[in-house]
Amino acid sequence: MIFWAVTAFVLFLVIVALYDITQKKHTILRNFPIVGHFRYWLETIGPELRQYIVASNDEERPFSRDQRSWVYASAKHQNNYFGFGTDNDLELTPSYVVIKHSAFPVLSPPPGDPAYDHKHVVPCAKVLGARRGRAKAFRPHSVLNISAMSYGSLSAAAIEALNRGSHLAGCLQNTGEGGVSDHHLQGGDLVWQIGTAYFGCREPDGGFSMDRLAETVERCPSIRAIEVKLSQGAKPGHGGVLPKAKITPEIARIRGIRTDRDCVSPAGHTAFGSADGLLDFVEAIAERTGLPVGIKSAVGEQRFWVELCDLMEDGARGVDFITIDGGEGGTGAAPLVFADHVSLPFKQGFARVYRVLAERGVHDRVVLIGSGKLGLPETAMVAFALGCDMVNLAREAMLSIGCIQAQRCHTNHCPTGVATQNRWLMRGLDPHLKGVRAANYIVHLRKEVLELCHACGVSHPALVTPEHIDIIDDHFGHRTLSEVFGYPPGYGVPSGDDRQRIVELMAKDHTAAD
Repeated sequence: MIFWAVTAFVLFLVIVALYDITQKKHTILRNFPIVGHFRYWLETIGPELRQYIVASNDEERPFSRDQRSWVYASAKHQNNYFGFGTDNDLELTPSYVVIKHSAFPVLSPPPGDPAYDHKHVVPCAKVLGARRGRAKAFRPHSVLNISAMSYGSLSAAAIEALNRGSHLAGCLQNTGEGGVSDHHLQGGDLVWQIGTAYFGCREPDGGFSMDRLAETVERCPSIRAIEVKLSQGAKPGHGGVLPKAKITPEIARIRGIRTDRDCVSPAGHTAFGSADGLLDFVEAIAERTGLPVGIKSAVGEQRFWVELCDLMEDGARGVDFITIDGGEGGTGAAPLVFADHVSLPFKQGFARVYRVLAERGVHDRVVLIGSGKLGLPETAMVAFALGCDMVNLAREAMLSIGCIQAQRCHTNHCPTGVATQNRWLMRGLDPHLKGVRAANYIVHLRKEVLELCHACGVSHPALVTPEHIDIIDDHFGHRTLSEVFGYPPGYGVPSGDDRQRIVELMAKDHTAAD
């Protein structure tokens, strides 16, 4: 009797294991058959365990369980509502964000109405590259886009899933500094990031090659813009590092590097060394390719931004967009001190740069992009209120394709196959299914941001102003974003003509290509 019971149990385990490694819905189960079920069982009783033993729903970092749950539910197209009221302490939490709704919200068509937009399209209010007269200027179809994550840092399957998701959602995907791979070419439009090591446009000695850049742009028509990365929030002022354990022959070929040593990018660019040289570099790339060209940077010392804006003030030269990254960090692994103590957080950094741009009248000439833990509806709304035209999303997009915040990105042992080059772990991530989930997340985020705009009485995120947001302190006080960040009256507020143009833009039928 015992023999048959043991045999049946073993047979049952074999069947479960076979099912786990062949199904594609759950990466954890494909990579860790049988034992992976314990994670889901523990997750099911997680709220009860945390209530009495561990942490509350809002204590975990960098993303709380509530935040991750919202992303997961949105990505799976499940119910992402929460019941029984908020469990946040609204009155005594420092820097708590409150979005002030209007007594007369904008009415939008309900689901089922022929006018209801199932993709919740929210195009950028500005045309990227138009102010500089770029030959290939275009209006981005989405104000929410996938941020810079390199092939190498992320797996081939993850990059492909994000590109497929960007295509389905109609948004842009930033390549990160690791170059353009075949996994980026699954239909989604790209912003090609050029970092300090010039991967993909690199001379044998590591210098910049304009000819190689032009060849890549010609070969990949999905590249819609080029971003020159000065620094990033994960490790500002410190070159990127890809451990040799994560360098495959394919990655080495794409980047033009060796496989027997860590890949360490320089801390700064060799093609230029000043704000003046940067603008010459940007204009040369734009003239050669016809593409809009911008920069990405975390915010440290202020002098660079003053010099850059002074040089752009006469309109002879300029960048087409500026991406401000927050010191909150991101997908890139970094020394602890750089992650914790170098670079300003997004809100403070962006506000400083925006004030410099606005004082010189340059802010209307460039598309301003925010990056740094902005992939949740309320954080995105704060970014738009501060003056962002678009928002880029990185770690939240990773969560949408299966990341569980294991924080093992730098070890090559990411259990979900997102941030690893381990073939066994990668095989658990199905890029077709996860691409749909990435698209679901982007669409749901656009939907909730648009609903928040409508609640505030405006039709587009560009019309959200600093006066729409209050920041509550832990002494029962509150101030508007303008007061908190020192914005004079009118900063972050579109002009009357711009407001009318944006309203007309949202009234258009976006089912056809813009």
